[in-house]
Amino acid sequence: MSLAPTASPSAPPLFELDRATVVRGAARVLRELSLSIPLGQHTVILGPNGCGKSTFIKLINRELYPLAREGDAPVKVFGLRRWNVAELRTRLGVVTSDLTRDLQEMPQLRVEEAVITGFFSSFVIPPHREVDAQMRAQARRALADVNATALADRQVAELSTGEMRRVLIARALVHAPEALLLDEPTAGLDLIAQRHFLALLRSLAQRGITLVLVTHHLEEIVPEFERVILLSEGKVVADGPPASVLTSAQLSAAFGGPLQVRREGERFVLDHE
Repeated sequence: MSLAPTASPSAPPLFELDRATVVRGAARVLRELSLSIPLGQHTVILGPNGCGKSTFIKLINRELYPLAREGDAPVKVFGLRRWNVAELRTRLGVVTSDLTRDLQEMPQLRVEEAVITGFFSSFVIPPHREVDAQMRAQARRALADVNATALADRQVAELSTGEMRRVLIARALVHAPEALLLDEPTAGLDLIAQRHFLALLRSLAQRGITLVLVTHHLEEIVPEFERVILLSEGKVVADGPPASVLTSAQLSAAFGGPLQVRREGERFVLDHE
């Protein structure tokens, strides 16, 4: 797969939130959240459960909308204030655990077909749409890119969690997108599968695909990530290079309890008592 194009200095940000507020029930889950992530900058959005990470993803997927405000749009993607999610997939791949459940519920869905559904932003190939040879070639190429060629003829329902993560990445890559948005991608993986998956993330980053990782796991923050945005209670509480954000004091304050962080080479780990 060819390298994703590098954004020019004048290109609009990949994601831009301008004082975005989201209310769910009686709770404000985002509180005038402002952030800008340029294309080409591998970024982590880190924080505890309930800090607004999932809400951020739902804003991008248009599952939630911010409070309306006069003037400029609170949320933009690739500089657009309005976007069609299906069309957006040609530029941005989104990988969430929800996709695993939805695809594995499809009866007798083969892996290659599951990857091809990425062209249609659906969980099945629509009956009125034709799958041509180029689509199949791109699906096989995407599976090869994530070292999952051997899975092509397997049924999705039979896959392990680690195998399924690779298939979801391949599904997101069929369009050769400029960026990937990943939601806690190693959740549920065993130690070996996690190691393999993190190596895959590093490879994707090195190919020039912008990675935006939404997580509360320090072990998912591979050295290619240049920036960490730390959220707490729907607000940004720290923003900068990993070394300046991933400190014991800042993580303890954000997560609401004592945490000890140490550095092992290029990685950051938590000390467990």
